[in-house]
Amino acid sequence: MNKKVTRRTVDLSAYPDLVVIHLGMRVHALAGLKTLFGLGPRIAKSVQEQPDGLLLHENMLFSLFPPHVGMRQYWRDFDALEAWARSEPHRAWWRQFLRDSGGTGFWHEAYFLRGGMEAVYDDMAIATGFLRFAPSLDARGAMFSARGRAQRAGQAGTPEPLGEDELYS
Repeated sequence: MNKKVTRRTVDLSAYPDLVVIHLGMRVHALAGLKTLFGLGPRIAKSVQEQPDGLLLHENMLFSLFPPHVGMRQYWRDFDALEAWARSEPHRAWWRQFLRDSGGTGFWHEAYFLRGGMEAVYDDMAIATGFLRFAPSLDARGAMFSARGRAQRAGQAGTPEPLGEDELYS
């Protein structure tokens, strides 16, 4: 006996500036296992603290070998996401990673309900996501920050965790 498929949808009208962000970390050296497993509990703790604007956090497994894990997060708006990314503890994690990726690669892709997308791929030994089909650019100048890549007007309320001149000096 065939049963009709139950179809549902959502009303996102309460979230006009919704941002969905996919993030991933891929191990490409043995030392990367320590980096990956060291970061997991810290991310879980930060999610439990319910940062302002984070609507939902979901863990994801992309592959076991090589280990490639990630998450999908839903944020109320870009400003809330950016404010969290530039605050502690994320600020410290990001500074540390940009100085030494610890045998891993990291990426994120952000999608905006009102249109637009942005992405960054750091030390990714194997292309993933947009990087598999779109031309790559150096993340320098306007492409250094998520705000620049997403072509968002205005300025962030706080400085970047690690400035471009600091990273490339």
